[in-house]
Amino acid sequence: MTMDEDLIEAVHGFWFGPPPYERRAVWFEQDPVFDADIKTRFGDVWAQATSGAFDHVAGTARGRLALLIVLDQFSRNLHRGDARAFSNDAKALALAKAGIDEGHDREITQIERVFMYLPFEHSEDLAEQNRMMELCAHLPESNLEWAQKHLVIIERFGRFPHRNEALGRTTTPEEAAFLLESDSSF
Repeated sequence: MTMDEDLIEAVHGFWFGPPPYERRAVWFEQDPVFDADIKTRFGDVWAQATSGAFDHVAGTARGRLALLIVLDQFSRNLHRGDARAFSNDAKALALAKAGIDEGHDREITQIERVFMYLPFEHSEDLAEQNRMMELCAHLPESNLEWAQKHLVIIERFGRFPHRNEALGRTTTPEEAAFLLESDSSF
């Protein structure tokens, strides 16, 4: 195995665990222990990936998936409440689009595909949110509900208000009222 293959397998194994994907419980939760584990294992990898050091691994479906997990998911785990949590969103979205164009999403499992498509759901662009709704046809049904929640927020506000503080944006009164609702954030 090459260093790149080792890295791809390390990211994949850490994120998914062995089937039936025992790590699923921590993917979308705020878990300081899990976040610290990512920082210890992959903090340097994240920094290097952010600077483009691993862009070449996107030539394979599994390599692209690993890079997307580092840029899209690890960014959020490593930098909660900080603008860096969203700093790789544009790059991740471009990688996801290229992966779909190259057919990489058809070379991975359905649960892995979720993470290839999440950059669309994380986008504050309405067109990308609508694309996510189309992509949900290829995902487990539970993903449609989450995609719809993201879409509704972008339709209403044109952005995700729960990001405002981290991104230094002014929150409107309507957004402030929304943020007080129990299901306003993810």
